[in-house]
Amino acid sequence: MSEKERSINEWLPITGSRNAKWWYSAFHNVTAMVGAGVLSLPSAMADLGWGPGVTVLILSWVITLYTLWQMVEMHEMVPGKRFDRYHELGQHAFGEKLGLYIVIPQQLICEVGVDIVYMVTGGKSLKKFHDLVCTKNCKDIKLTFFIMIFGSVHFVLSHLPNFNSISGVSLAAAVMSFSYSTIAWTASVHKGVQPDVQYGNPNKTTPGKVFGFFNALGDVAFAYAGHNVVLEIQATMPSTPEKPSKVSMWRGVMFAYVIVALCYFPVAIFGFWMFGNQVSDNILISLEKPTWLIAMANLFVVVHVIGSYQIYAMPVFDMIETLLVKKLNFRPTWMLRFASRNLYVAFTMFIGMTFPFFGALLGFFGGFAFAPTTFFLPCIMWLAIYKPRRFGLSWFANWICIFLGILLMIFSSIGGLREIIQDASTYTFYS
Repeated sequence: MSEKERSINEWLPITGSRNAKWWYSAFHNVTAMVGAGVLSLPSAMADLGWGPGVTVLILSWVITLYTLWQMVEMHEMVPGKRFDRYHELGQHAFGEKLGLYIVIPQQLICEVGVDIVYMVTGGKSLKKFHDLVCTKNCKDIKLTFFIMIFGSVHFVLSHLPNFNSISGVSLAAAVMSFSYSTIAWTASVHKGVQPDVQYGNPNKTTPGKVFGFFNALGDVAFAYAGHNVVLEIQATMPSTPEKPSKVSMWRGVMFAYVIVALCYFPVAIFGFWMFGNQVSDNILISLEKPTWLIAMANLFVVVHVIGSYQIYAMPVFDMIETLLVKKLNFRPTWMLRFASRNLYVAFTMFIGMTFPFFGALLGFFGGFAFAPTTFFLPCIMWLAIYKPRRFGLSWFANWICIFLGILLMIFSSIGGLREIIQDASTYTFYS
């Protein structure tokens, strides 16, 4: 590697710092995974039903933990080389060009998609907080302006250079995600089972039930969606032959997945148990009292999605800056970073203002984008690289994950797309 290439790598966000600790991995993964998706899980349970709902939640937890382990293991599978980015691992598995064509579009859809959804989530949570706190002589402020307020924070935070520099933001976000998840299920339990609660499917027609089931699968896929940044997080960790980065990374991942279970299962089960099929696609909307607690929970959501936006934006910043510096031969300067990152934030904010279909976006992006990169693309790469013995345990495990992941992708994409069309037909733009 030449001196110029080394200096560029030190400037880029993903490879700029390699001194992270194992607990950085823990709260980065919690921030990436325990996001807005957890608030939609009771609604997903309503569409899935008790049996299928609990089964899908448990299977998703097990499968995604397995595929995450695969990615951690593959990070340094080649002695002396680290696959610091998802697409670099894809290139090793599928070839230089094909790997890029397979991974980059999916990863961009995931990361840009989640940033757009979090723009909407942040704006909606800010609006909910405002409406709960300000009850007398308050002017009704349009959602568009709250999305702009939320987006303005990122015009500042997006200029933190790399993953380690946003560790404080990520830690605060991880704490907030655990806090509002705890508030969601404990407040549900405190509220108790609602009068005349029903657990049947909320959709009355057969097509409605089918598409509702599909969209709920997408909500679950969105909730287990931290794989798109896992290699980039692992790239920030030091590695030696005696102690490779996977040791610290896996320790952080296991801690994070315990937190994920403590958040997801109580929120999904207790939320559906208390409200039945009338639960909102955001459980905090169903919880109207005590007002102060629900207002605080919405503020926690805002803080969390600020951190989560940055976690998902960092690999996008890395792709943009790599393209500008290595392909288009721009000089790696502060001004280049300032302009490119501001344009990205402005783009996600504009799209979020234009298409604020929160529930439907979760289902669509969960199926179309997150299911491949989370549920079965790591398995395909594992089979392509390691070539396990046919009909052996590893071979069967990976093909089962691939089969279930493809079904999840197809069904939830169809359901999510239908929800987007329905919401778009009833929504007044820029309202």
